[in-house]
Amino acid sequence: MNGGPHAMSIMIGKSAMQRPRVFVSILVAATGVLFAMDIADAAAPSLTAVLSNSDAAVGETVQLEIHIRDAGNGIVPPEISVEGLEIHQTGTSRQFEMHNFNTSTSITYNYTVLPLKGGTFKIPPQTIQAGGSSLRTPELTLHVAASAGRQTVPGTAGRGNPGSENLDPSKLVTAELIIPKKSAFVGEMIPAVVRIASAVHVLGLEAPEVVGQGFTMQKLQGADQPQVETAGGRQWEVYTFKTAIAAVRPGKFEIGPAKTKAKVVMPAARSRSRSRSPFDIFNNDPFSDPFFSDPFGRLGEKRDVEITGEPVALEIKPLPPNPPASFGGAVGNFTMNVEANPKSVQVGDPITVKTAIAGRGNFDRIAAPPLEDERGWHKYPANSKFEKDDDVGISGTKTFETVLSPNENKPAVPPLLFTYFDPVKEHYVNLRSDPVPIRVEGGATAAATSPQAASAAAAPTPPAASGKASPPPTDILYQLSERPAQAQSFTPLFRRRNFWIAQILPFLALIGLIGWKVRHTRSQNREAKRVAALQHEMTDLMRKLRRGDFSPQEYFPQASRLIQVKTALARNVDPGAVDMETAAGAFRLDASEREQLRELFQRSDELRYSGAHNGGNVVSPEMRRDVLHLIENLRP
Repeated sequence: MNGGPHAMSIMIGKSAMQRPRVFVSILVAATGVLFAMDIADAAAPSLTAVLSNSDAAVGETVQLEIHIRDAGNGIVPPEISVEGLEIHQTGTSRQFEMHNFNTSTSITYNYTVLPLKGGTFKIPPQTIQAGGSSLRTPELTLHVAASAGRQTVPGTAGRGNPGSENLDPSKLVTAELIIPKKSAFVGEMIPAVVRIASAVHVLGLEAPEVVGQGFTMQKLQGADQPQVETAGGRQWEVYTFKTAIAAVRPGKFEIGPAKTKAKVVMPAARSRSRSRSPFDIFNNDPFSDPFFSDPFGRLGEKRDVEITGEPVALEIKPLPPNPPASFGGAVGNFTMNVEANPKSVQVGDPITVKTAIAGRGNFDRIAAPPLEDERGWHKYPANSKFEKDDDVGISGTKTFETVLSPNENKPAVPPLLFTYFDPVKEHYVNLRSDPVPIRVEGGATAAATSPQAASAAAAPTPPAASGKASPPPTDILYQLSERPAQAQSFTPLFRRRNFWIAQILPFLALIGLIGWKVRHTRSQNREAKRVAALQHEMTDLMRKLRRGDFSPQEYFPQASRLIQVKTALARNVDPGAVDMETAAGAFRLDASEREQLRELFQRSDELRYSGAHNGGNVVSPEMRRDVLHLIENLRP
């Protein structure tokens, strides 16, 4: 009895202390059950396989995805062999999910499918090893439509490991010449575009060349960086070059083809241990391929390729016959504006005439417009400059500055004439500027005022009635009433008007003589400077022709210029006004020499029709020798 209550309290305390242990045991048991359930669920992995699209065209890529759930890493084939399809693995991705203490993992294997031909293809089931189990994908069907406009990947289907040796670089880098017009007139500037497209990385690209005869071409203008475009399921680096061409004679031509050379990086050949192929560079995510993540080309092979496009047919029509005399070969659409300064000058002083011709056309064929009437004017050679409004110089403004000096009094600068051919309206257009009013002073002008007598002559004394003169009166009254025959003046001589009128006449004559002498000296100096400049130009051109300093495109234009300068010195005319007939007459050429001279001027006009040239003309040593022999023997 003594120890009963105490013993009971101790037993109750021990029971209370055992309650948490029971709860812990229950919690541990529940966790174990849940974990066992998770393990049981993880032991049953699942697999699915889908195509991003069941319909495609030749050259258009389709994505194949194989999903494995709750199995960790799987063992998948790097390639799937199907006749007519290229199927290669391109990458993997992982996902991790947790829902109410339930966790799941999945892995996705990505493949790219490229159809090589049209038809219906069956992708057979594939055996996948995952989580200690063998899983099989379902059979997939892909319908492929033939499309001739799409580019295909060159190579052989069904090969296990195609390397870069199976890729044809010429199919991956293309050249295209684009000309918007199919017909044009002689001398008409036609815009043209050369596009170089590459499906592989380009390390270096030479400027394209458009080959052919019978036309001239402006210098190609291209962008430094390519534009990225997508076509046929591929990404292309596209380089665009702009130019303009002009035909020099009528007929049917083939312009091009466009040619160039490039250094590209091709995918390196793969070993069997790699799950990659050169085909992988064309999938929709190029950055998933190690080839694109290697900026120094360690994973690629550098190759030099030559690219050649297709020529373009073009029909060239001749200009209408009987052009106006002021037509110099300009073809296009233009406007003309003329200014002259200063407006007030002396005879023989210079006047600068500024002519601005703006529009669109072959500006290289535009020369300084002539005066409608050059009588009474001394004209100097014009200077010109051109400001283009586009990349290749088809449109812009060409400005001429011509110095004129009047040889006599003129009320205005005469109109200037400019004629061009409009290829849209298909006729010649004449532009005539308005006269520019000016004031020209100078020259000796004689005084037209004659001096008058200071006083009138004295009136005669009337005769007497008897016919005899009456004797003068003896008184002095007449001195008060009669004036003397001529008035006397005590004004100093230098203050008298008659004195200065008498002095002005020889002074004006002296001034006139001095002005004539100055004008004559200026005229002689200008002429001497002009002759010296022409002689210097002739000597320089002859030296360069003998040494062969001129390119083939410059040779005939410079040779014809030399003949114009020699003729100008022989005939004392402007070199720009010298044509073949003028030169032949100045040097009294025979029929054979005339024909040789005509051919030289014709070649020169052909080469200068639109300025820049495409390098198709060649001047042989024999032709150079004949031209030099003709020029050296030109003597008046």
